[in-house]
Amino acid sequence: MPTTTEPDILSPEALEFVSELHRRFGARRAELLARRARRRAEIARTGRLDFLTETKDIRESEWRVPPPPPGLVDRRVEITGPTDRKMAINALNSGAQVWLADLEDANTPHWANVVAGQVNLYDAVRATITHDAPDGRHYALRADGPLATIVVRPRGWHLDERHVLVDGVPAAGALVDFGLHAFHNARESIARGTGPYYYLPKLESHREARLWHDVFAYAEDTLAIGRGAIRATVLIETITAAFEMDEILHALGPHAAGLNAGRWDYLFSIIKNFRERTVLPDRAAITMTAPFLRAYTDLLVATCHRRGAVAIGGMSAFIPGGDAQRNAAAFAQVRADKEREASDGFDGSWVAHPALVPVCREVFDGVLGQRDNQLDCTRDDVRVPADRLLDFTVAGGEVTSAGLRTNVSVALRYLEAWLRGVGAVAINNLMEDAATAEISRAQVWQWAHQGVRLADTGETVTADLVRRVVGEELAGIRHAVGEADYTAGRWPDARALVERGALDPEFVDFLTVPAYEVVD
Repeated sequence: MPTTTEPDILSPEALEFVSELHRRFGARRAELLARRARRRAEIARTGRLDFLTETKDIRESEWRVPPPPPGLVDRRVEITGPTDRKMAINALNSGAQVWLADLEDANTPHWANVVAGQVNLYDAVRATITHDAPDGRHYALRADGPLATIVVRPRGWHLDERHVLVDGVPAAGALVDFGLHAFHNARESIARGTGPYYYLPKLESHREARLWHDVFAYAEDTLAIGRGAIRATVLIETITAAFEMDEILHALGPHAAGLNAGRWDYLFSIIKNFRERTVLPDRAAITMTAPFLRAYTDLLVATCHRRGAVAIGGMSAFIPGGDAQRNAAAFAQVRADKEREASDGFDGSWVAHPALVPVCREVFDGVLGQRDNQLDCTRDDVRVPADRLLDFTVAGGEVTSAGLRTNVSVALRYLEAWLRGVGAVAINNLMEDAATAEISRAQVWQWAHQGVRLADTGETVTADLVRRVVGEELAGIRHAVGEADYTAGRWPDARALVERGALDPEFVDFLTVPAYEVVD
């Protein structure tokens, strides 16, 4: 079966398309990033955030997005994962309705990964993707059932791609990811009955969504695929975007498909914006039943269904292991999580492992029956004022020594793997990605800078305590993996990044930005 290669993906025509995207839209992207920084500083200074007065007419008027396109009508189970060949095949074969092909948080921007991901997506779209593992196993697409619809998540607006220079400056990583994929696969996807579909991460305002709208419109005209062929689902994973859900869908216009509740990045955004004014407890203590998260998810479902857009629930990151009792308890938690989402009106939800697909599907099958979605569940009961979104209290939540150690350990282990080119890492039976690493180090920053007292030991979180815990966790890792593997790893670099992200006087907005500086 024919497959593509790196030179095909990086053809002069494809690179010229990417370059033109950056020339046309790079300046606006830079302006919006500067606006982000100003707004974040204002929120940190005042502690205030509210729905926008200038867009009140959009929120209060009646309008709807286009109906869901082919392949995105039924989205009851979505599986996420990076774009390496084995995981791509397993995701497509998993029985999920959608594969979120992740070029963002579950990937790393090592150039080999960027290009290989595009090669694999090219072959996946054409159903020619295969893989022969070192152990002799052969992976191929199933012939006995439907494959998942491919929805690609490019990098966020804040990341550069230093391997693609346009007029001497690095191109936007988002435009490299989108541009290469759309150039090679938009027409082919349409011909095969779906379309070029995307998940948009880390948006902080409707203006950023409008920029994507204009990028999509230009691409549709240039590639001659028709206006509205490109459809996008936006992850509402920043606190500012939560106040602009209507406006974001409206700004995307004919390209809007839905919204997703990106819970971990959402918590990270809360810490980032209100880091001096609130303290969140241990990550494990913050469940989706917390009132401020309930307000967020209720508002998301109500907004989507009022506008005819689908609402997709959050990630279940559990990875089954060898402990049957632990697996059973975790599966019960996953089921309860999906039952809550389905009963709240979500149209589908995310899982990180194929073993969770049947659990999620069974829950949504039970609620949906013969329906494809719950767009008829309008949630007219929902009223979410600003103060509900901003009440970050967690009943019974505490900051503990175990929480501190878990955050340090996750950040160290994830960043060390990230520096080696691995973006999705199984740690303690959870699939950790950049979002969970970010919240881990952000919590440590917040606790250290506010001098939080640990509930169980009475110690105050200080820079010295954090450095001590980092050293102890590294010693434990060194003992566990052995001297040879430890020495061959990137542990000193990971330590420097964790300590920088957790202890620098100025909060580092995204830890992956300085991490990218030390990627080989």
